[in-house]
Amino acid sequence: MTSTLLIACLTLATFSVRANDWLDLNIKGVKSSLATNVTAHLGSLPDSAVQRRAFIFNAQDNIEAAMHSMGYYHSKVQQDVVSHDKKPWQLNLVIDPGTPTLISWIDIQVKGEMQTDPLFEKWLSQLKIRPGDRLNHGVYDDIKSQLLTLALARGYFDGKFDQAEILVDRDFNTAKISLYYDSGKRYHIGQVSFTGSTLEPQILEELVPFKLDAPYSTGNLGQLNRQLLDTGYFSNIKVLPLVDHVDGLLVPVRVELSPKPNHSIELGLGADIGNTVDNNLEPRLRVTWRTPQINKYGHSQETTAEWSPDKPKFLTTYTIPLTHPLDDQLKIRTGMLRDKYGVTQVYNSEDRNFNNTGQLEASKMLFAVIRQQRLQSKWLFNYSAEVMKETYQQSGVDYDPRYVLFGTSLSKTTRGDNSLDPKSGFFQFYSLEYADPSLGSEVRLTRLQTKFKWINTFFDKHRIVSRLDMAANLTNENSLENIPPSLRYFAGGDQSIRGYSYNELGPSIDSINENGETVREVVGGRYLMVGSLEYQYYVTPSWRVATFIDAGNAFDVNQIELVTSVGAGIHWISPIGPVKLDVGVGLKETDTISRPWRIHITMGAEL
Repeated sequence: MTSTLLIACLTLATFSVRANDWLDLNIKGVKSSLATNVTAHLGSLPDSAVQRRAFIFNAQDNIEAAMHSMGYYHSKVQQDVVSHDKKPWQLNLVIDPGTPTLISWIDIQVKGEMQTDPLFEKWLSQLKIRPGDRLNHGVYDDIKSQLLTLALARGYFDGKFDQAEILVDRDFNTAKISLYYDSGKRYHIGQVSFTGSTLEPQILEELVPFKLDAPYSTGNLGQLNRQLLDTGYFSNIKVLPLVDHVDGLLVPVRVELSPKPNHSIELGLGADIGNTVDNNLEPRLRVTWRTPQINKYGHSQETTAEWSPDKPKFLTTYTIPLTHPLDDQLKIRTGMLRDKYGVTQVYNSEDRNFNNTGQLEASKMLFAVIRQQRLQSKWLFNYSAEVMKETYQQSGVDYDPRYVLFGTSLSKTTRGDNSLDPKSGFFQFYSLEYADPSLGSEVRLTRLQTKFKWINTFFDKHRIVSRLDMAANLTNENSLENIPPSLRYFAGGDQSIRGYSYNELGPSIDSINENGETVREVVGGRYLMVGSLEYQYYVTPSWRVATFIDAGNAFDVNQIELVTSVGAGIHWISPIGPVKLDVGVGLKETDTISRPWRIHITMGAEL
């Protein structure tokens, strides 16, 4: 009874009207995928009288073929042709699909080494075709194609179908599917050879992520391609399995490489559109010079110079591969930079209020040696020694402390997928730094930092992003003013509390300047704790909206003040990563900051 009602509804449906100078086509009775398939089998409309006669003559056969491929073997077609002398002819087609053929039995068997391949078992478990489904020859062909593709991708080059058929019982409108595949033996990866590179052969060999005679898979070859790409040495990479040169069961692999240009220059222009302290427009110019391969040992360098009126920066990093070009590197870094922190205010006795006069400014020179290793467990392990000297003025006193910081850190990023907008993931970071007067530092200092970020997506469209940052400086109470601003903790900005400007939140101190005025300065804290919770909803696969709450602050033992901001945003998932426009509103005024709102535009992956 249900089938009869369905057919009646389909019979009344008109899914399209197609027309040109020779023929008007009007089809009733089918819709959705059936309509699409009928249209595809009928083909393009005729362009001449001869083609029109052929189109009309073959229409019924083409429709029957279309219906058979979708599992309808009892369809009926009523065809009516209305001819005109000077107007396009009209072809009216009424299709009664009839009772669909249902799958009663599915038998997929594999013998050979592929039978125990875990990826074959995973593929088999994820097949959505089930007994009781309507027969669709396209789905059947797709399953065959998937099985063949999987076999070739996993190195079963001698595989063949012993049986591949659909048995249709038209009397009972049922079908049985049988797919018997003999995979044969699995091939293995043979010798990997490289052409087009001037690097030492040992460096390239270290990038091969599998051993000789490893089971063949396109995944292994893809991983080799990614390893070579991640080095930054090459502009073009071709990983070619030489299936025609098989030696026994070994498939040799040739890698064709094209080195990048010796030097590249990247220019960037931008502007900082003020903050709650200073609403001036501050232009920025950035120049980055890269040399991806300096010599045959794979050394490289990157130098960045950034100019802005108050925050010029210069930083250069020289990288030396050690035991592995990607997983073990020595980085030598030197730089000079000036930056601003916090808020500086002077008390105005006339209006009995503090007025903003600027920020705490500091200039720093640094030299660092860092060893970075990626462990087999995928943790990134760093240890370093950094010499730095920073000059700044605080409470009218000039400081220029020197520090020698010895540090180590561990971090790990786990992604649910490899996209630039992962549906799930977890990032964790832990670091420890130590300075001591006996080792060349101004005061004894221990710095502890930890960061977490967690992402998860529920029901495809609902995404949660949360983060937590915590840090502490352990030092003598009388040594705080000798810790430079770059080593203190501040809050505010697009990666902190979004209702406030970058680094403007933290503990403050009051002092009297040379003019006898009371000066209040946000000088940063000994501790930091900032958390965030954000809900994102995908309106389309490329656009989402978000709402968030950020809370926390930088603080000292005697100055603990929780600051909260809320906001919303719209995000575009572009081909190069998410582009986010967020608006944050601070919910609380502090001693130095009126209740603000901030616009943040950021780009890049969240993990």
